[in-house]
Amino acid sequence: MTPPVSLHRFSPPVVINTSTPGIRYECSSVEDAADQLLQWTKHGPRWNEAVRVCLSALAGELTPDDARIALKAAAREEGLLV
Repeated sequence: MTPPVSLHRFSPPVVINTSTPGIRYECSSVEDAADQLLQWTKHGPRWNEAVRVCLSALAGELTPDDARIALKAAAREEGLLV
C-alpha cells in the first residue's frame, strides 16, 4: 500500500535538530512540521503560534509557507534551527 501524498508541501525544507544528539530532521510539509512540533518538550510562545499556524494550514485557512515560517521561528526560539 502506498502512503498518502502530502498536499501541504513547502520548499525549501526546514532542517531542525532533534532530541537525539547529532540527528537532524528535514521538515518539508505542514504534516512534518506538526509532527515535529508535537515531539518538542519546550512550548514557548513561538511554539504555540507554530502549532496554531500548522492547524490553520491543514484546514486550508493559511498557506504551507505560513507554516514553514512559523516552524522556523519556533525552531530558532528553541535553538533547534540548523
